[in-house]
Amino acid sequence: MSEAIKKEGIKAVAMKKNLSKTSRGTSIFTRAVHSGEEGVKYGDAITTPISQTSTFVFHGSEEIKAYTSGKHPRYEYGRYGNPTQTVAEKKLCDLEGAEDCLLFDSGMSAVTSTIQVFIKQGDHIIITDDVYGQTLRFCTNYLKRFGIEVTIAKTFDYKQIESAIRKNTKVIFSESPTNPYLNVIDLAQMQRLRRKFKGLMIIDSTFATPFNQRPLEWGIDLVVHSATKYLAGHNDLLAGAVLGSRELVDRIREYQRTVGSILSPLSCYLLIRGLKTFALRMQHQNQSAQRVADFLQRHKKVKRVFYPGLASHPHHEIAKAQMTGFGGVVSFWVNGDLKQVNRFLDALELIAVGPTLGGTESLLSHPATITYYRNTRKQRYQLGITDQLCRLALGVEDPDDIIAELDRALRRVDARTVVKARV
Repeated sequence: MSEAIKKEGIKAVAMKKNLSKTSRGTSIFTRAVHSGEEGVKYGDAITTPISQTSTFVFHGSEEIKAYTSGKHPRYEYGRYGNPTQTVAEKKLCDLEGAEDCLLFDSGMSAVTSTIQVFIKQGDHIIITDDVYGQTLRFCTNYLKRFGIEVTIAKTFDYKQIESAIRKNTKVIFSESPTNPYLNVIDLAQMQRLRRKFKGLMIIDSTFATPFNQRPLEWGIDLVVHSATKYLAGHNDLLAGAVLGSRELVDRIREYQRTVGSILSPLSCYLLIRGLKTFALRMQHQNQSAQRVADFLQRHKKVKRVFYPGLASHPHHEIAKAQMTGFGGVVSFWVNGDLKQVNRFLDALELIAVGPTLGGTESLLSHPATITYYRNTRKQRYQLGITDQLCRLALGVEDPDDIIAELDRALRRVDARTVVKARV
């Protein structure tokens, strides 16, 4: 047993020393492992323990007074914070280059809570039309019920965004890259809008991650993530995060104390575990996606490929200017009708078919039949969701195996029947 624990018992879970920035390292690969976890841990464990408790007790009246007076901040109740949560948030702060971070129980909890904190009845919000469907639905279906005006602007029409700004505009919310066509918003153009807009700019950076893009460095006020995806990276938890200045995040934290939407200690632990390999996974997924995109672009059974790393993508030059990598998602149109697309889907064996992204397993989504199945075909096509559209989220498998799988499945597009091999 360490001397620290002999002297202070369970309190040794608190940090005793801080590593210098030099000791932590400057590389994102090193920081992903060590940031936020400095100091002695309970039992001298190398990993951060799960603080699986709802309540933190006081040791006498003096400790209570020190806490309530603000002289000695500490944990009190699980809805207000947890040691495991704090470590995960500090690690994310370092990776994103933010002063503060707050975790939520899902990406949508982070989005909806963040927006609600900064608007009130009579205010106006601008949201770009290419954001995540549920975010758009929240703004158009629910915010209006509370007397909040919403303008939907074309994502890449910066003059339209600027002309939509009013005196009561409090928030501009955007996303980059977007789902499913991987469109990239020009952060330099958003900086330019600052001359007219004095409210908050919030961006969903889930697809980019801090490995590929750090919007705070471009003047964006708050960044939100669905940490379910690349940050956690193992398809085994739901989580969301919002990052920015301490003053802004504190306001969101006060709101969360009231409404809940907290991330459990176990999920915080799993997020920390995922973040340790985050940089390694992102590097591999970036490289795999580029190789797969190049392959698909040459395949005769593929009509078109959408990936920012391709010169054919409409925002390739913007992505090159503001991103260090192009991400792990590749979207493409299969050259055929819906029946032929289904043959392709049914022929997949190594690649699973499912709606999410960012994990260790490669996943292919067919938005028309998975995400937008409630919409009519006409409604889907108005949104750009064609029958031919497929979205491939690369995992950490060998890209050669994924390419071989895609080639085999695409060759079945014109086949009349497909017999899946038993696994």
